[in-house]
Amino acid sequence: MGLFDRFKNQESKGQEFFCIVGLGNPGRQYEETKHNVGFHVIDKLAKKYDIEVNKFKNKAFVGDGTIKGKRVLLVKPQTYMNLSGESVREIVNFYKIPQERFVVIFDDTSLPCGSVRIREKGSHGGHNGIRNIIDQMGTDEFNRIKVGIGEKPSGWDLADYVLAKFNPDDLPMMEQGMDKAVQGVELMLSRGIKEAANRVNQKAKTAKKQKEKEEAAKAEAEKKENEEKPNEVNAE
Repeated sequence: MGLFDRFKNQESKGQEFFCIVGLGNPGRQYEETKHNVGFHVIDKLAKKYDIEVNKFKNKAFVGDGTIKGKRVLLVKPQTYMNLSGESVREIVNFYKIPQERFVVIFDDTSLPCGSVRIREKGSHGGHNGIRNIIDQMGTDEFNRIKVGIGEKPSGWDLADYVLAKFNPDDLPMMEQGMDKAVQGVELMLSRGIKEAANRVNQKAKTAKKQKEKEEAAKAEAEKKENEEKPNEVNAE
């Protein structure tokens, strides 16, 4: 029995399964770009729960497994970002997946690096992958996990920005953000969308603020150390 037959049989028996889609662009040249955050979150989920996302179906790499006691289908569309909806529409229609069991994970320039937001619906916000999914599905009412990649710098073209690699200083915050997105998926599966949003939708500290805090603490420690030192006699 194939992967898709197995899931269709589960649905016919009333056994729920969830579809988790991460957006990105296929190809080695795009692997480390900002626009591929969705792919990376799927990879983290796959690694954590030992799910192989290597079967090619409906214009996507897919893998099935279990997360938090729920059957899941992990999906990485291979249509390139602007046509993500073509793959998503085929998968959703094939399984007749309802809104509450469909999740899309993607990058967001309106959020600081490492911030994560869970939403039940909303506009595309300028994201071409989400725009195409909305166009193809005919609705903006689907669950989403947005991972902040930072605002586009002044003078940059948006396409150039999202297809660029991260600044090394931002990588620690992005790793935390992607891990938080994984946590968001786990909470959605185990406690539902509203509880997941309540727990996850908190502002993450930016790398800059964290660095400033560390430098302030270091300066304070040095000041305290100097105050405690006895006066020294100049022997020169």
